[in-house]
Amino acid sequence: MTSMYFVSLVVYFLAVSCLTWADYAPDEVTELPGMSFKPNYRQWSGYLKASPGKFLHYWFVTSQRDPLKDPVVLWLNGGPGCSSLDGFLSENGPFHVKDDGATLYENKFSWNRIANILYLESPAGVGYSYSDDQKYKTDDDEVADDNYLALQSFFAKFPNFTQNEFFIIGESYGGIYAPTLSQRVATGTAKINFKAFAVGNGLSSYALNDQSLIYFGYYHGLFGEQLWTDLNTNCCDKGKCNFFNNSKEACKTLLSQAFSIVYDSGLNEYALYMDCEGGVRARAYERSMSQLFRNYRKHWDTFQLLKVPSVTGQTPPVGEVPPCINSTAQMNWLNRGDVRKALHIPDTLPPWDICSDVVGGQYTNIYPTVKDVYLKLLSLGVRALVYNGDTDMACNFLGDKWFVEQLNQKTTTKYQSWISDDQIAGFYEQYGNITLLTVKGAGHMVPQWAPGPALDMFQSFLSNKPY
Repeated sequence: MTSMYFVSLVVYFLAVSCLTWADYAPDEVTELPGMSFKPNYRQWSGYLKASPGKFLHYWFVTSQRDPLKDPVVLWLNGGPGCSSLDGFLSENGPFHVKDDGATLYENKFSWNRIANILYLESPAGVGYSYSDDQKYKTDDDEVADDNYLALQSFFAKFPNFTQNEFFIIGESYGGIYAPTLSQRVATGTAKINFKAFAVGNGLSSYALNDQSLIYFGYYHGLFGEQLWTDLNTNCCDKGKCNFFNNSKEACKTLLSQAFSIVYDSGLNEYALYMDCEGGVRARAYERSMSQLFRNYRKHWDTFQLLKVPSVTGQTPPVGEVPPCINSTAQMNWLNRGDVRKALHIPDTLPPWDICSDVVGGQYTNIYPTVKDVYLKLLSLGVRALVYNGDTDMACNFLGDKWFVEQLNQKTTTKYQSWISDDQIAGFYEQYGNITLLTVKGAGHMVPQWAPGPALDMFQSFLSNKPY
């Protein structure tokens, strides 16, 4: 009886193994240049079909724990126009690139320790994703539609993961990508076991992000008392301030000065207390996620930024910011011929870049706020997590806090600290199905700068257990 059971068990697992992996062989990544360690997971890199003629590059890594039972998580970086491989190779992927641009090292805080992670380069034109017609003008809704089609392509390619719980996580402009895609998944006909979405340091409301940034800047000591007094005198009326789209010329000028301190003085806008790579006057060192500001800060035109001298004495172009992020190693590694071959990238594609000027420059923002999208998802019973590294100025925690509070959901867990590695890692509160959480001392890229707490947060999010 025992031996027969053992034989049956072996046959079962062999069958599952063959069923699980056999059809994925063309995309499997069997070795990578610079990898001296043997991974205890499998990975695939290839293309998913979006709308006709569009092909989105994906990189899928299985869980190090139990791939067939662990959740599948989609990770999206933002921009718009920036690659999710930055998240893979700099934030929460199973390995990162050393400064030499040639050698890989294991990330002990990788999120694939407990989940299968799908990294998607979106929209077409970003990273190694492409369109046959090479026309890359797009907008928020088209991106959501294409990502939804790509997900269907993914589950058709990997059918044995259709029963796994599925989660969507977006960072930065992923604050638009993640909820709009989640709405497609939650209301669509595709059979996806969707459970929840999360947004990290996300852009959720243009108005609230700008409004809160002025308070963030002043109370972090960035503005002198005279500027603060002048802002309150010229931008406020009867105790109510408008720091977003104020029509008064005096207010516009003062706001230009305030935003210039944040974005043009040499501060690291992604992590206030970290140095700016390349120094104060670095401009083209590595632009990283600057696409966000090329689009998000379009309304700076109304502030007549070009007419206001910056604090460095130079005149900043609208939307341009000192990035302060060094992604040279990742770019060098991904553009090696042997790496491209290992990842099944067509020879005809141009070199990989962390952000696409072509996509970002033609991108149309549709949602000035995603409030209605959140309300729809919450009404459907979808869980949500909004988390912020609390030293980020690009998408600051206060703006996202105000955004969540304005959803007017009933408070179910009072504001309190959460613990990681026996230390306070931040604070959180819950409003029914949505959790608002800060990560203490972290900047824009939480998994990069607070990897341990980020992994603990991720675990709690997936399991829907207390933080």
